[in-house]
Amino acid sequence: MRYLLLSAVAICCIVHLDSYALQAPTSNELEADRLYYVTGRKTSLYRDVERSKPYVRLAFREPVTLLAPEGSVMRVRTMDGATGYVREDEVSNIWILVSKRRKLVTLHRGLEVVSEFRADFGYNAYSDKEILGTEGNPDHWRTPEGAFYVVRKNPYSQFHRAFLLNYPNAEDAARGLRDGLISQHQFDTIMQSESRGIAPPMGTPLGGMIEIHGHGTGLSSNWTQGCVAVLDEDMDFMWTYVKEGTPVVIEK
Repeated sequence: MRYLLLSAVAICCIVHLDSYALQAPTSNELEADRLYYVTGRKTSLYRDVERSKPYVRLAFREPVTLLAPEGSVMRVRTMDGATGYVREDEVSNIWILVSKRRKLVTLHRGLEVVSEFRADFGYNAYSDKEILGTEGNPDHWRTPEGAFYVVRKNPYSQFHRAFLLNYPNAEDAARGLRDGLISQHQFDTIMQSESRGIAPPMGTPLGGMIEIHGHGTGLSSNWTQGCVAVLDEDMDFMWTYVKEGTPVVIEK
């Protein structure tokens, strides 16, 4: 799916972050820094800056390239080559990198690092999630690795606030079907959720309910059931930046 392009660009950005301040940006870096994604679920592309003539409906999480900001609107180009104007608050270039090895959550705006936060992870922190973890099998309370996105924001979480991720995603579903962990029906349901931009089923043998949430950084750094936990104040800081659709890349 073309909407996974944004996660690929996010991963490319990671490669350049350490040296970006020391070198002039390349054309690829400049292009990546202009890449945004649609956060509105009913967003239109308009022909004129006054937004009086909508002519293209943009999909949730669809990538667009920034051509020029113009006040409260932005002139953008779609991957199909259509150009026009969108409201500034209906697109974003915020994304999150989670490093299990470094125990860090990094909030990015394009190529810029906005802030970093210490984080706690799943009981078995350094292994990738494969199946549902339980009290009897806590080894599988693992934090998944891969490219995800925020599918829902929960301001009333028991862990202060939370960003629900789209785990299991299409890649997890394909693995689960291949390995005989889920049925064809469960696979189809996950894929339908992906195409609709809604939360996938959380009750399959692959597990679910993976979040970035508060109440973190206690004495034990590996205590969650697969979630990423940060300080409540750090969650509050990220809350104003992160929207539904924000990409989250989790690496080992």
